[in-house]
Amino acid sequence: MSATKDYKMLIDGEWCAASDGAMFDSINPTTGAVWARIPEASGADVDRAVRAAHRAFCSGPWAEMTPSARGKCLRRLGDLLAEQSEDLGRTETLDTGKMLKETRWQAKYIAEFFHFFAGCADKIAGETLPIDKPDMFVFTRREPLGVVAAIVPWNSQMFLAAVKLGPALAAGNTVVLKASEHASATMLEFGALFERAGFPPGVVNILSGHAEPCGRALTAHPLVARISFTGGPGAARHVLHNSCENFAQVSLELGGKSPFIVFDDADLDSAVNGAIAGIFGATGQSCVAGSRLYLHEDIADAFLQRIVAQARQIKIGDPLAEDTQMGPLCTPAQLAHIQREVAHAISEGGRVLCGGKQPADLGGTYYEPTIIECPRQDLRIMDTELFGPVLSVLRFKTEAEVIERANDTVHGLAAGVFTRDGARQMRMAKAIRAGIVWINTYRAVSPIAEFGGVKGSGYGRESGFQAMYDYTRPKTVWVNTSSEPMSNPFVMR
Repeated sequence: MSATKDYKMLIDGEWCAASDGAMFDSINPTTGAVWARIPEASGADVDRAVRAAHRAFCSGPWAEMTPSARGKCLRRLGDLLAEQSEDLGRTETLDTGKMLKETRWQAKYIAEFFHFFAGCADKIAGETLPIDKPDMFVFTRREPLGVVAAIVPWNSQMFLAAVKLGPALAAGNTVVLKASEHASATMLEFGALFERAGFPPGVVNILSGHAEPCGRALTAHPLVARISFTGGPGAARHVLHNSCENFAQVSLELGGKSPFIVFDDADLDSAVNGAIAGIFGATGQSCVAGSRLYLHEDIADAFLQRIVAQARQIKIGDPLAEDTQMGPLCTPAQLAHIQREVAHAISEGGRVLCGGKQPADLGGTYYEPTIIECPRQDLRIMDTELFGPVLSVLRFKTEAEVIERANDTVHGLAAGVFTRDGARQMRMAKAIRAGIVWINTYRAVSPIAEFGGVKGSGYGRESGFQAMYDYTRPKTVWVNTSSEPMSNPFVMR
């Protein structure tokens, strides 16, 4: 794409530039060239978007819309998303370097998440309580919270937007979504679908900008009732600090360093394919990347021989090409981080089995599929999220040993276990401290299944029907059914 495209933000149903005219460049990681210009939201822009969302929540058609009507809007949004998956996927590929065949597939599949939450919209219910007081009828009703601040990263933005917007809107909230400053274009183009889907102005607002001032102003705004954040732990600490200003409810999904465990009875072909998908799919730029590989010593040599051979055959190249299997990293900062950590791992005794460098024949921010065998658990690379195609490998002898090592991390988002032993599958699922455990598979997601982590990977859950309740609060209603007047409050009986 030769021409540079200028984008605008969506505030109160209108497309607008930043109030002070500020913009920043978006870089195509495949070429290293500027391909788009993005508005840089100021504090004033954030305030305008939040107040628009608050008005839409308190009055107007959205506030009066029935749950079934909200569900119809979400269903139309899902249909439109599926129709526009090719264009949205292409934009995301230009902006992030992710493969087109992945981005367009993901955009099309994410439509199912909006369809799921569309069906949930009229299923939120309160309950009647068997109260211990005579002549009292007591019930609860679930009510939306208000304005939701949704903050998404660049790497799986369609998915992460869906698991925030879907339940928030189905429950009757309004949303101000902040796109990642590293790749904002897809979210801004996605915004064009909301009016077509029937959402009134102000119900969904989409901002682009940096953490300061945009992210800070949004997460500290007094009219924000809930913050749903996906990103790094450093930024999350700022989000928590900012939420002290408004006491907003907060959920955090902060990535991980997920263990991928292969026992000696595993189907090796399946396990190798799972490991390849877990670390080299999406160029390793996934919060659930299976970046710590634990191999039982009896099958370690055979497994490594297979996975190294496959890794060397991965075709790296233009993410727009259909035969490409791995594209570039999104940002130069990621590349520099990976290069530093790989060099440090080697200095600590790590042995590079393949990769470990940039491809000689490609520009941009490419990095080869890399496998490093580590002599010890305490190498820094074993618990540092690289967000790239680097796999750290360690051998183990016993089940107890690998459980201890798998849990020896500040993270706790996901884990993979490959074994044919059904009893062991259940033991491992219970023993591993992570929010998701995949057994004999990896990276499977569904709108029906909850998603989230423990420990340093954050708290709160996204997706699944339970997410609907996380975007509502209960209200308790007491009804006195007695025909008698209330008794004298100063006479105790």
